[in-house]
Amino acid sequence: MRFSDIGERSLISRITELLGGLEHDDCAVIELDVDCLVVTTDMLHRETDFPAQATPWQIGWMSAAVNLSDIAAMGAEPLGVLIAAGIPPETDLGFVEEIFRGIRDCVKAHGTEVLGGDTDAHRELTICGTALGRASRERILRRRGARPGDLLCTTGSLGGAGAGLKALKIGRTDLARRLLEPRPRVREGIALARTGAVTAMMDNSDGLALSLHDLAEAGGTGFVVEYVHIPLADEVRAIAESDEEVLDMVLSAGGDFELLFTVREDMIDDVRGACEFTVIGRAVENGIWLNRNGIRVPIPRSGYEHGSQDEIRSRVHSHR
Repeated sequence: MRFSDIGERSLISRITELLGGLEHDDCAVIELDVDCLVVTTDMLHRETDFPAQATPWQIGWMSAAVNLSDIAAMGAEPLGVLIAAGIPPETDLGFVEEIFRGIRDCVKAHGTEVLGGDTDAHRELTICGTALGRASRERILRRRGARPGDLLCTTGSLGGAGAGLKALKIGRTDLARRLLEPRPRVREGIALARTGAVTAMMDNSDGLALSLHDLAEAGGTGFVVEYVHIPLADEVRAIAESDEEVLDMVLSAGGDFELLFTVREDMIDDVRGACEFTVIGRAVENGIWLNRNGIRVPIPRSGYEHGSQDEIRSRVHSHR
């Protein structure tokens, strides 16, 4: 059996079992005296993570953004980022400098800095970021915690990155900014944590469907999403040609980097002042459902997973 036969999440489950039951959150949590240190790391590769149309500055921005989004999902304040880069020896120095300008600009825009890192020669451009954050032990947000009756919410709009993938295929780079320059919701994550009303949270970078399944598994619950309440990105409205294509962009494409969270219904007013968000459904006893035109249909576990055959086909060939 190969990695591609089981996909990223199944491999993670096997590794977790070997290592002794690690918790599935966006970040690892180290408890200190009063606060918690949260740590995350993410590895990105030229062929499977960066569209060919991405500028070196956008490659750098994306490399920092994916890590900062994990910090945001814990409701934590970012403390800094470490960057390890494997760079092909033939790479133009100006290209490399632009990558690190993109990294610098992203971390500065979100109130933190690059603390250091490592570089070496590598066959394929590979960037591994590690982000550190701090959160109050009482306010840190985990994937577990949702209970039936909680309201299901999302920041921002959905499907913009998925629409960007299609836009790049047809030469509409004007519609691809959400994909190429994702905006981690750091400020929103901190503000949501401070309300004390959020029961569970994660980012939806792998797509809404996969994130819902992850959130449900962590909390032992289910979810119903109301189709009419999904906040569609402008890019989706501009480029999608059918309702099915809209759903694919929203549910499966990934790359939006919004925060998906649950709130106790009796405390929803306490959250409204924290940031802009949309209530898209609620937690239920079991199952992951889409309520569309009064009919509930199951939402399959589909989204962006490294190593799967679908990921290899759709990401590599569409990006090159």
